[in-house]
Amino acid sequence: MKRTTVVLPDDLAKLLELEARRSNRSAAEIVREALASHLRGEGTQPKRLPFAALGRSGRHDTAREAEAILEREWGNAGRR
Repeated sequence: MKRTTVVLPDDLAKLLELEARRSNRSAAEIVREALASHLRGEGTQPKRLPFAALGRSGRHDTAREAEAILEREWGNAGRR
Protein backbone atom coordinates (compact mmCIF):
# COMPACT_ATOMS: atom_id res chain seq x y z
CA MET A 1 0.00 0.00 0.00
CA LYS A 2 1.24 3.51 -0.78
CA ARG A 3 0.93 6.43 1.62
CA THR A 4 -0.46 9.66 0.13
CA THR A 5 -1.11 13.03 1.72
CA VAL A 6 -4.34 14.81 0.83
CA VAL A 7 -5.11 18.38 1.85
CA LEU A 8 -8.81 18.90 2.60
CA PRO A 9 -10.81 22.07 3.17
CA ASP A 10 -11.82 22.43 6.82
CA ASP A 11 -15.49 21.68 6.18
CA LEU A 12 -14.72 18.46 4.28
CA ALA A 13 -12.20 17.37 6.92
CA LYS A 14 -14.87 17.85 9.60
CA LEU A 15 -17.38 15.78 7.62
CA LEU A 16 -14.77 13.03 7.22
CA GLU A 17 -14.04 13.08 10.94
CA LEU A 18 -17.75 12.90 11.80
CA GLU A 19 -18.33 10.00 9.39
CA ALA A 20 -15.32 8.13 10.79
CA ARG A 21 -16.74 8.43 14.31
CA ARG A 22 -20.28 7.62 13.20
CA SER A 23 -19.29 4.50 11.30
CA ASN A 24 -16.50 3.44 13.69
CA ARG A 25 -13.99 3.33 10.83
CA SER A 26 -10.73 5.12 10.15
CA ALA A 27 -10.63 8.23 8.00
CA ALA A 28 -8.18 6.42 5.72
CA GLU A 29 -10.65 3.58 5.17
CA ILE A 30 -13.43 6.01 4.26
CA VAL A 31 -11.18 7.95 1.88
CA ARG A 32 -9.99 4.72 0.19
CA GLU A 33 -13.59 3.56 -0.25
CA ALA A 34 -14.75 6.92 -1.64
CA LEU A 35 -11.78 7.22 -3.97
CA ALA A 36 -12.21 3.67 -5.27
CA SER A 37 -15.90 4.28 -5.84
CA HIS A 38 -15.20 7.51 -7.70
CA LEU A 39 -12.35 6.22 -9.85
CA ARG A 40 -13.87 2.84 -10.60
CA GLY A 41 -17.40 4.21 -11.00
CA GLU A 42 -17.61 3.45 -14.69
CA GLY A 43 -16.81 0.01 -16.00
CA THR A 44 -17.86 -1.76 -12.82
CA GLN A 45 -21.25 -3.00 -11.78
CA PRO A 46 -23.93 -0.36 -12.29
CA LYS A 47 -24.91 1.41 -9.10
CA ARG A 48 -28.11 0.09 -7.62
CA LEU A 49 -31.09 2.36 -7.40
CA PRO A 50 -32.70 1.18 -4.16
CA PHE A 51 -35.87 3.14 -4.85
CA ALA A 52 -36.43 1.68 -8.34
CA ALA A 53 -39.61 -0.33 -8.74
CA LEU A 54 -40.88 0.46 -5.25
CA GLY A 55 -44.11 1.89 -6.52
CA ARG A 56 -46.25 2.04 -9.58
CA SER A 57 -46.37 5.21 -11.62
CA GLY A 58 -49.74 4.48 -13.17
CA ARG A 59 -48.15 4.95 -16.59
CA HIS A 60 -47.38 2.24 -19.11
CA ASP A 61 -44.59 4.09 -20.93
CA THR A 62 -42.29 4.78 -17.96
CA ALA A 63 -39.45 2.55 -19.19
CA ARG A 64 -39.66 3.89 -22.72
CA GLU A 65 -39.79 7.51 -21.49
CA ALA A 66 -37.26 7.16 -18.65
CA GLU A 67 -34.73 9.61 -20.12
CA ALA A 68 -37.35 12.31 -20.67
CA ILE A 69 -38.78 11.77 -17.19
CA LEU A 70 -35.33 12.04 -15.58
CA GLU A 71 -34.51 15.16 -17.57
CA ARG A 72 -37.81 16.72 -16.56
CA GLU A 73 -37.40 15.80 -12.87
CA TRP A 74 -33.63 16.17 -12.37
CA GLY A 75 -32.79 18.58 -15.15
CA ASN A 76 -34.31 21.44 -13.17
CA ALA A 77 -32.64 20.45 -9.88
CA GLY A 78 -30.00 23.14 -10.22
CA ARG A 79 -32.63 25.82 -10.80
CA ARG A 80 -34.71 25.08 -7.70
